[in-house]
Amino acid sequence: MSKLYDILLLINNSERVSQRFLSEESGISLGSVNAIVKNLEEQNYILKTNQKRGYELTSQGLSVLEKYIAENQEDRIYLENFDDEQTVKQAVILAAGEKEIFKKPVSFLSMGEERIIDRIIRILDDAGIDEIIVVAGYEKEYFYNLAKTNPKIKVVENNRYKYTGTMASLACCKDYINDDFILLENDMIFEERAIFNLLEDKNRTSMIITSESGSGDEALVELRNGMVYKMSKDIHQLNKIDGEMIGITKISKDFYDKMLEEYQYNRNPYVNYEYIIMDIAREYKLGYIKIDDLMWFEIDSEKHLSIARGHIYSSILRREDEIRTENIKSELINGLGINCEDILSIEAVGGMTNNNYKVNINGEYYILRMPGVGTSDMISRADEKNNARIGAILGLDTEIVYFNEYTGVKVSRFIENAETLNPQTASYEENMEIVAALLKKLHFSCLDFENEFNVFREIEKYERLVKEANGKYYDAEYPDVRARVMALEEELSRIGKDCYTCHNDTVPENFVKGDNNKTYLIDWEYSGMNDPMWDIAGHILECNFNKDEEELFKSKYFSIENPFRKASKKGNEIEEEKILLFKICQDFLWTIWTVLKEAKGVSFGEYGPMRYKRAKENLDLFYDKYMQ
Repeated sequence: MSKLYDILLLINNSERVSQRFLSEESGISLGSVNAIVKNLEEQNYILKTNQKRGYELTSQGLSVLEKYIAENQEDRIYLENFDDEQTVKQAVILAAGEKEIFKKPVSFLSMGEERIIDRIIRILDDAGIDEIIVVAGYEKEYFYNLAKTNPKIKVVENNRYKYTGTMASLACCKDYINDDFILLENDMIFEERAIFNLLEDKNRTSMIITSESGSGDEALVELRNGMVYKMSKDIHQLNKIDGEMIGITKISKDFYDKMLEEYQYNRNPYVNYEYIIMDIAREYKLGYIKIDDLMWFEIDSEKHLSIARGHIYSSILRREDEIRTENIKSELINGLGINCEDILSIEAVGGMTNNNYKVNINGEYYILRMPGVGTSDMISRADEKNNARIGAILGLDTEIVYFNEYTGVKVSRFIENAETLNPQTASYEENMEIVAALLKKLHFSCLDFENEFNVFREIEKYERLVKEANGKYYDAEYPDVRARVMALEEELSRIGKDCYTCHNDTVPENFVKGDNNKTYLIDWEYSGMNDPMWDIAGHILECNFNKDEEELFKSKYFSIENPFRKASKKGNEIEEEKILLFKICQDFLWTIWTVLKEAKGVSFGEYGPMRYKRAKENLDLFYDKYMQ
């Protein structure tokens, strides 16, 4: 408060007022008080009385003070800096409450082909959340069993769930919350855009509100000056109703710490977290996103469950599909400069780490690639764009119609009558010849990619990501195995690493046969300058060739003439050494990749342990043969 208003407030609230008193109470020097009082008298804000009180406010002064206090009651402190952008990687699901009628936690009830909890986790996965803290109580074993199948889930218990409200559950997480997080409850279904829109909000503490549902149990909200001002389930306590809080909130670590400080003085064990939020919001800004037409539903009874299964859930799915389709159309319209009417159909065609769609534009088919969440951590889209265009120019891949290097969205021509190779068909001699010719053409194109693929730096990068995701390696031998693998960099330097244009992801599925006996090499996400033997080793591994098949494939590759090497039936000693070395490095790298994916909740079964075991076996073989 300014000095002027300090003095006005002191005069109004005190029985006896002197300038010395005003100086002592306000901490303002006596000389300054004298000047302020004189100014207030001149402006007719105060009067000097003949009574013992000394001074009193005029009606004009009282009006000014009232206005100032009212204005400042609506001011809030910004707890976080807007410039301090935060990527939210944690979520908390409150699931301790008892709904005995269902005999299980509400989130384990099914909706269509999935359980509520599986849908929530999938949405959080898609939003890039790496750790999900579930506060359990009633029938907690359900969540412990779930955590056994998903390493990103951590179960925290509220053993007093019968006797406490949701703030007690949220406080149970204090030792595990280390950053901003999404908070939601386990007894609701909602559109996935609720999470994505909340994460995009620049306010680091923010709640989602919608138009009031009329359920009779709404947490109604009043907004002022771009912030949540009041919240109550009693409609009589609000001057106006701006919406309803639905129970999905983004909370900064700083705001959460303030909530814990406030909760220390709690004497009501049944208090819910939203009221502690509003206690903090009296002084600190609480942001919001209002999504008027958001579809959501809370399940508290068998009647609610019947309604949810009857039409709410299917309506949510239809809405999400409509929004997804509109987003795809928007990408195509903006990227290709076409009209909405030009897009005749959109069909999902799967994808392991990306979402791919077959789209019909004015009778011609294209493939739209929408990158999966988290792929930007591992892949340079700018390098991929450059290298894919070179691949298309060389006739190795289809034409790239559009590529956004910032978002990773790509549109390429559809391959008609496509036959994608697999480990079985890749072992056919005819297909070996095709693959070998494509790789030879790429490797010795006399062109250059702008980036280099260095497996040892990739290992270090993936290890950093594993550490950030709190991933766990497969055994205690990992540090020793890693040291032996990293020592191969010096051996590779000794024998000489060649550097040519390489694809670096030669799984059989990246070779696609189309019309006119033409075969394409697709998916250039990992491409870069590298030793050609990497691609040869990779194809052998990914196709799981036996010894004879490996020998045949290598003979197909080495028997093709190129400007830098005469044709031969097999590789020389150094090339053979590098093939084994790169087999080890690839198995080890994709082991770490799998550990990272599993840390993010994606299960690959025995894929990771299998590659790790094979890497160790080949490592022993390599050291016995080449490192004596």
